[in-house]
Amino acid sequence: MKLRVPCVGAVVHDDDHRLLLVRRANPPAVGRWSVPGGRVEAEETDEEAIRREVLEETGLVVAVGIRVGTVAIPGPNGVVYDIRDYACAPVGGELAAGDDASDARWVSRAELVQLDTVDGLIDTLSSWGVLPA
Repeated sequence: MKLRVPCVGAVVHDDDHRLLLVRRANPPAVGRWSVPGGRVEAEETDEEAIRREVLEETGLVVAVGIRVGTVAIPGPNGVVYDIRDYACAPVGGELAAGDDASDARWVSRAELVQLDTVDGLIDTLSSWGVLPA
């Protein structure tokens, strides 16, 4: 039986419909770009986990909206990361990479396709209709 780990991701767009991305500082996918997110801690709701992860990784405070999609990512030793991604909007804070991120930035669609993103990110965001402008 595979161990399923509950995780969340934040699909954050600014007023210019750019997408918030972080460059991962830790495994898996060190150095590659993805949306902010991580594990849901015990006794934590998805919304609480998203707000915590985004703040830790980017310095931004977000309002959490609807779930836009779910992905299952295989990990080491039979682990499966069940990632529930939510639409979010920035409501405060200052953008600065922190915690598990080596960089954080807002990107347009043209910039997104030039970055070394985690496997499947662009296709998944496209299928959910949440690519940046």
